[in-house]
Parts: sequence; C-alpha cells; structure tokens
Amino acid sequence: MGVQWHPECMDEGLPIFQWLVQEAAQYREVCQVHQHILTLDTHCDTPMFFDQNIQFTHRDPKILVDLHKMTEGHQDATIMVAYLPQPTDHPKEYADNIFDQIEHIVADNSQYIALARNPNDLWMNKHQGKKSIMLGIENGHALDGKIENLRHFAQRGIVYMTLCHNGDNDICDSARGSQTWGGVSDFGKQVIREMNRLGIMVDLSHAHEKSFYDALELSQTPIVCSHSSCRALCDHPRNLTDDQMCALAAKGGVMQVTLYKGFLVKDGQATIEDAMRHLEHAIDVMGIDHVGLGTDFDGDGGIVGLANSSELPNFTRQLLKRQFSEEDIQKIWGGNFIRVMNDAQSSRL
Repeated sequence: MGVQWHPECMDEGLPIFQWLVQEAAQYREVCQVHQHILTLDTHCDTPMFFDQNIQFTHRDPKILVDLHKMTEGHQDATIMVAYLPQPTDHPKEYADNIFDQIEHIVADNSQYIALARNPNDLWMNKHQGKKSIMLGIENGHALDGKIENLRHFAQRGIVYMTLCHNGDNDICDSARGSQTWGGVSDFGKQVIREMNRLGIMVDLSHAHEKSFYDALELSQTPIVCSHSSCRALCDHPRNLTDDQMCALAAKGGVMQVTLYKGFLVKDGQATIEDAMRHLEHAIDVMGIDHVGLGTDFDGDGGIVGLANSSELPNFTRQLLKRQFSEEDIQKIWGGNFIRVMNDAQSSRL
C-alpha cells in the first residue's frame, strides 16, 4: 500500500496514519514469529482437485493451498490426504495414484518442496527453505479390507490414517453412519494394533462417539482428531463433546480445530472469530498441550479471515492478540501434533 501524505491534513488524518503504522508493526511481529516456529496444517484435501489439472506451483484459483499461497502465508508444512469416497473401486490403487501425483509434484519442484515422513524432516526442510508435504489417508476404506495394505502405505510414508469418513466401513462406525458395528469392528481392532506397530497415528475425526472411545482404549499411543471442532459450541455429530475432549487429553492426544463453517456455526457465515472461540474452548477444556489447527482447506474448509493458506498469518495475529507466548503459539501451530507423531513413530516395532 502506498500512502501520499499531506502535512496540512495531519490533524484529521493522524488516526489513520497511526493505524497503518500499528498494522504494519503487528504484521512484522507475525513474520518474526513465523521465522522461529514451524507451522503445520494437519489436514488438507488439495489432492481432490488433481483431476482438474491444477497447478500447485502456480497461483491457482481453483485451490486454496498452492506453493504461492503457502509462501505468502508463511506456512511451512501441510498434511495432504488421499480422501476416498465410499464405495471406491480398487481403493488401494486409488490412494496410490494420489500419492504418485504428490510425489511427481515434489520431484518436479524439489528446489521449493520436499516430502516429510517425520518431525526431523519437517525441521530440516524449513532450515533449507523448503515447504513440506506429509501424506495421510482419509478413510480406512483405502485398505480394501487387507491388513497388508496398511504395511504398504506405511512404506509410502503416511503419518496418519482417518479410520472412516461419512459412512461406516469395515473398520468402525462413522459419526454419519448407521452404527453397523457398535463401535470398532474386529478388523478395526487389528488395524489399530497394526497402526501402533507401524508408527502410524490413529485419526478419529469422522468417527462415531462409540468408535472414538473404543479406539482410545485400544490404541497404545495417543490418538489425534486431525480436523474436528467443539460440539458445545456447534452441535454437530462430527464435533467432539467436552467429555471426549477430556478423555482425549487424558490419553495425551490432540484435537485440531477445523475451518469448515458447518462445524463452527450452525447458521450463517463463519469467521476467524468463530474459529478462535472453538480454539479457546478447547484450551479451556483440554489444556494448551492438546490443541492445534487442521484447516480442511480444499475439503470445504475456509472461512472469512482464513480463506486459504495465504491468510494463515491472521491466525497467528489472533494468537498474539490474545497474548499467547511464542512457546504456546508453537504448540498450537503443530507442536502438539508433532509430539504425538513423534510418540507414535518412536513406539513402532
């Protein structure tokens, strides 16, 4: 923004001038914080747009996350998921195709982007000035009922798998399903044990409440909800109750507030202030060590004030406005999630 200033207008224009200076100072503080911390968005659905010939390294208006938007938003890393609708023919191959395309994007732009499989990779990539992409699966339907496919995806480098989506599958009941199993199925119990063994985080976003408590009891490592919000503030079956949030925190897990408007407000337009209300409620219930941000960008996520990756500094501004310390900002901006990832990967057999 350019400002032409006339001294004779100073009396009336001084408040505007002071506001501009204050805004610039706040933005500079945000940028300084982002230099010191690692910013990780734990759930992004950009691969859903791969069949629309998107250009990840361009400023592509079809997607909310691309290299330019991540750079403008001082975003270091995102977890891109292979989302599987139900049913999907040849689900393993479907997920593999998505991961192949992500790997091609990275290989063609290795000067700017790198894959990350663990927390050390994330920090190394940031040190080298590269954006990180991690891999995840949204919907255990990708396994096609075969436990050996989980081992295959572990070798590909997935860091978490969301057990189900908007419908019961052969692993567990969904929050939007018909309670086929009454929680986690027998096959699902095998899957959770194998995920623990392989160091893959168990993600319970989308799961039915009974599935949530079953998995919480079964898993030997903390679980995550990669993109969920608070049911006390928005009564939606996809959101977590306060009791679920307390149980999750007691087991060392994390809940990542998401930016889908239907999980933030019942009616009307959702804004950044609504997202902050959910975050602050989660902190009140769970504590600062168990919260984070999973935007669900390109999966219908995106709200006023946090519309895409380029606007993520607004989230940090809100944290600074609420006088969170830099240490706590790092916890919220992926540090807590990375702790669980480290726990899961350190426990692999």
